[in-house]
Amino acid sequence: MSHHPEAPPLQVAQWLNTATPISLESLRGRVVVLEAFQMLCPACVSHSLPQARKIRQLFAAKDVAVLGLHSVFEHHDVMTPAALEAFVHEYRLTFPIAIDAPSRGSIPATMRDYQLQGTPTTVLIDRRGRIRMSHFGLIDDIALGAAIGQLVAEDAPTAPTERPSDDSKALQAAAAQCDEQGCRTVAG
Repeated sequence: MSHHPEAPPLQVAQWLNTATPISLESLRGRVVVLEAFQMLCPACVSHSLPQARKIRQLFAAKDVAVLGLHSVFEHHDVMTPAALEAFVHEYRLTFPIAIDAPSRGSIPATMRDYQLQGTPTTVLIDRRGRIRMSHFGLIDDIALGAAIGQLVAEDAPTAPTERPSDDSKALQAAAAQCDEQGCRTVAG
């Protein structure tokens, strides 16, 4: 079995869209989709943030938590918390968004701890709090959905009397053929 590193704690200067700070520890038992972005990153605006919004709509909140991580490593003077608040409102982002804490140098603390290469980066954290994927750049909706679905199916809490239907078995088998690179067809 391959070793998956535990996700470092988020280092947050400020939260948006949540009344109380969120820790990864408090999200154990759910798959966490952490979307690192900058509001002046074109690929973030056109692709990864709409994708995060879709994930929030498609997956049950009891199974999947979506968090934004605004990690500013350039244009610090214009990407302020006030500008981000206006951006979040205008783009109707409703999931919790963490403003990455500053650190020494230009790379924010959480971005540094996760060794992110830039924005957008999608990080998937499993139900046990382990990093299972960290993908810099654009990722296909179907491949990402399959990866999330596979993590949701792992260690999913089920009642002892509950038996998967043939449909869910087929979906799980199909998800097992998917990885970050894509999904392979299964000859039936």
